[in-house]
Amino acid sequence: MKLRFAPSPTGMLHVGNARLAIANALFARRHGGAFQLRIDDTDIERSKESHVEAIQTDLTWLGITWDETFRQTERLDRYAKAIEKLKATGRLYPCFESEQELAAKRETQIRQRRAPVYDRAMLKMTPEQRAQAEANGKVPYWRFRLSDRIIQWRDLVMGACQVKLPSVSDPVLVRTDGTVLYTLASVVDDLETDITHIIRGEDHVTNTGVQIDIAEALGARPDHFRFAHLPLLLDENGGKLSKRFDAMSLRTLRQDGVEAEALVAYLARLGSSDDPILVPFAEQAKVYDLSHISKSAARFDTRQLLALNHKLLAQTPFTAVAERLPHGATEAFWLAIRGNIEMLSEAKLWASVVYGDIVPPPQEADTSAFLKDAAALLPEEPWDTATWKLWTTALKEKTGRSGKALFLPLRLALTGEEHGPELRDLLPLIGRKRALERLLMGQEG
Repeated sequence: MKLRFAPSPTGMLHVGNARLAIANALFARRHGGAFQLRIDDTDIERSKESHVEAIQTDLTWLGITWDETFRQTERLDRYAKAIEKLKATGRLYPCFESEQELAAKRETQIRQRRAPVYDRAMLKMTPEQRAQAEANGKVPYWRFRLSDRIIQWRDLVMGACQVKLPSVSDPVLVRTDGTVLYTLASVVDDLETDITHIIRGEDHVTNTGVQIDIAEALGARPDHFRFAHLPLLLDENGGKLSKRFDAMSLRTLRQDGVEAEALVAYLARLGSSDDPILVPFAEQAKVYDLSHISKSAARFDTRQLLALNHKLLAQTPFTAVAERLPHGATEAFWLAIRGNIEMLSEAKLWASVVYGDIVPPPQEADTSAFLKDAAALLPEEPWDTATWKLWTTALKEKTGRSGKALFLPLRLALTGEEHGPELRDLLPLIGRKRALERLLMGQEG
């Protein structure tokens, strides 16, 4: 068994790409197969080396390793041979229409309420007409003549699938400059590098039918590949998530503090009834099951991802995050805040609360006297987690306050926030000097 992930280095990886990379890698590892990283860089103008490096960084961050990797630009000679084979068998034919001419044909078909399928007009050209077109300076692009049949396969997610090729336009496989398009290059690579299973998005179903026809034209046996098409991703409201992909790049999520383990757990189970499990990638592979994926579109809910990220951080030891915490953050600091953050980036806020200067927000008019009493009753150091209870018990007896009336003014004065980690844990970190200064500032407010 062998699977692949084949991104184009024309942009950053986003959650949609990541879901497919994770699915292919997990499925391969689950079944003891190999995993290939193929860089689909035939779009020379848009492909960038920086994007190749970013893709590799993102995959490594997710915990994905690959057994082999190559770039399509390294295999141009193989595509050239495939092109010649298809030309020799009459499956590739030259076309000379301009974009404007093709657009006019489509508009006419739509007006006549016909499917906008390429009419194969160029197949009717005589050798003399082709020679004349070339003599007039026209350079052909090449289309693949699809079979007049229905392609059928048993999909590992969607079940019985079919594509009626007569309702599909003959795909362009070779541009006017002689460069090959993804549709052909992908098939050649999959055949020659022994790919057995292909997991892709539901939006590729028609493309799968076309590529099966191309593969068989190149000599592949029927059912050479096994396919799995994952349902489309929607946003929380049922809209197209693709519109938000730029804002959901893996780099952005990583910089914001989303943990790779949480993202993998979420995307691996997205679209299934299984609850995500927070385990390393290798352990995730042991329980990954494509048969549990629903055929229905899946909703990517950022709130669910962050809830999972929160759960992971709450059980993460200090040693695992020490190098990513703000300078000077201690284990006691991490243990105090980890249960109250959704992303690691929030640690910066609490570091400023604990170690920096804050401006307490305005409070109720009668709070000044209360904070004065709080300052007067503030215990001497050393402090520990028991200090908070001792202090607030004494303050309750002195002022008669309890519940929210007792605790909220103290939290606002000490942290500047209405909510946050337990003050019994934060108070020893803030220290008596800062606590006293903040209580006095609160009286002034």
